[in-house]
Amino acid sequence: MKLSTGDGWNPYLAGAMVGIVAILSVAITGQFLGASTSFVRAAGAVEQIVAPERVAQSEYYQSVGLRVDWQIMLLVGLLAGAAVGAWSDRSFKSEGVPPMWTGRFGDSVWKRGAVAFVGGAFAMFGARLADGCPSGHGLSGLMQLSLSGFVSLACFFAGGLVVANLIYGGKRS
Repeated sequence: MKLSTGDGWNPYLAGAMVGIVAILSVAITGQFLGASTSFVRAAGAVEQIVAPERVAQSEYYQSVGLRVDWQIMLLVGLLAGAAVGAWSDRSFKSEGVPPMWTGRFGDSVWKRGAVAFVGGAFAMFGARLADGCPSGHGLSGLMQLSLSGFVSLACFFAGGLVVANLIYGGKRS
């Protein structure tokens, strides 16, 4: 089985590698994959620099704790792994606005950044509301054969299809 198919990594091999990482995560740390709380911790750490008294009074920040833990390291590993993966199959490129976005909305980096920021804020709100992110509910839930994991993953896919269709109007690049 080849690592790269020419259009990116072989999806079967990549999926097997994610499975191995998930199994090792549970075996070594006793923790299932998930990363939404790490974004909250990172935001709290930044806010602590600007307004430490507000962070000290926030029950929410106190409940999640502001520390570097396995979730923060998971995010660092995801970024590093994505960079290595893109470099290894020679697909890495730096672009301010993807061609598919440009074809639909123009080439404004600021407009793309604003939409990405708002979308990310909605995604984080949903992840906190659901008490977990797609990797936590979807991947880890499926590993446990949890009904809620299957339902969550189906809803993530359905929501993604609806939003992509709304944004791009069913057009493909």
